[in-house]
Amino acid sequence: MKTLSLRPTILAVDDDLEDLELIEETISDLEPTANFKKLTDGSQVLPFLDQYADGELPCLIILDYNMPGMNGAQVVSQLCAIPRYEPIPKIILSTSNANSHIRECMDNGALKYFVKPNNIKDMNRLAEEMLSYCR
Repeated sequence: MKTLSLRPTILAVDDDLEDLELIEETISDLEPTANFKKLTDGSQVLPFLDQYADGELPCLIILDYNMPGMNGAQVVSQLCAIPRYEPIPKIILSTSNANSHIRECMDNGALKYFVKPNNIKDMNRLAEEMLSYCR
């Protein structure tokens, strides 16, 4: 994979710490310069982003669907309603493959919805695709 020209900042939000570590490790293997930020609750996203200047915002936000506070679809909806955050690609990465969850997230503005892979090969492929949205 071609290295990104700037150090990409990626925000991942998931209440499962092991999943957060796996996402970070997989993306960092492909893009060692990635600046990885992690949150464990959907309601933390907006206050977290509000503290950054426009040029410091993440190039990608990865969200779990099932989280305390706010689920991934609710976070996406909230971010898409704010012009400053609307252009940031928002991806759902969840264990849920329920059509209603997928539809809700996509209708609320998610760019993609992925079911969490159960093997490292698929996770690597997914990480490569997610990184492509930082360009």
